[in-house]
Amino acid sequence: MSESMITDQEFALFQRLIYKIAGISLSDVKKVLLVGRLQKRLRHYNFDTFSQYYRMLASGNAPDELQTMVDLLTTNETYFFREPKHFDFLRDEILLKWRSPTTFRVWSAASSSGEEAYTLAMMLAEHLPNKPWEIVGSDISTQVLEKARRGHYPLNRIEGIPPKFLSKYCLKGVRSQANTLLISNELRSQVSFQQVNLTLPVDRSLGMFEVIFLRNVMIYFDMETKRKVVNNLLPHLVPGGHFIIGHSETLNGLDSALTAMRPTIYRKP
Repeated sequence: MSESMITDQEFALFQRLIYKIAGISLSDVKKVLLVGRLQKRLRHYNFDTFSQYYRMLASGNAPDELQTMVDLLTTNETYFFREPKHFDFLRDEILLKWRSPTTFRVWSAASSSGEEAYTLAMMLAEHLPNKPWEIVGSDISTQVLEKARRGHYPLNRIEGIPPKFLSKYCLKGVRSQANTLLISNELRSQVSFQQVNLTLPVDRSLGMFEVIFLRNVMIYFDMETKRKVVNNLLPHLVPGGHFIIGHSETLNGLDSALTAMRPTIYRKP
């Protein structure tokens, strides 16, 4: 099935649907990606057209399939210690100056398959060794959250993890698990994952955080959705807490209550 198998009208229907559900603006150049990721679902249901698949999704009678579509269209590439300057800042400007007896909490708000959350866990375990801490990872995709909870990765995914952390916080698989890596139980026990749609108000039970990482997801949002997402997250950031976005992103024009500390790193007054 090629790009030509979906009409412009059908693609527009899916653009509106994924925007309504997840706030993602799927540009016209993503047509090939959409066809590539959803064509197996059409074959699964023996559908001949994307219109048939769309009608099933829009009917409201297939919530599990709707989640499957969201999973397929929102899964993003990530890796350990991505954009390392943010972790340097976390270590030097936040963790090494932390003096409070309260639990230090970090939210990886677009955690995908968990590499960012476990990177944060390694940093906190290393630099807050005798203090309580907790990581929460969230994503809209249930598929990647299941991978994240397992904390089990191919060895070719570990580039970027310092050797010291590899030996201290990771277990190398043997026999049937050869060529894989498992995040240690010590770290996994302090990292939790849950499904959160950032375009909707976030439940107060999630609690408050000293740092929120919202990296490499706002590039998929238009300005209105960016504003909505930031406003949904800010009530969960403590006064004086830090808000960190991806290097290709900016909060310019959002009129948020945050103060820029340096590019991509903000602080709540």
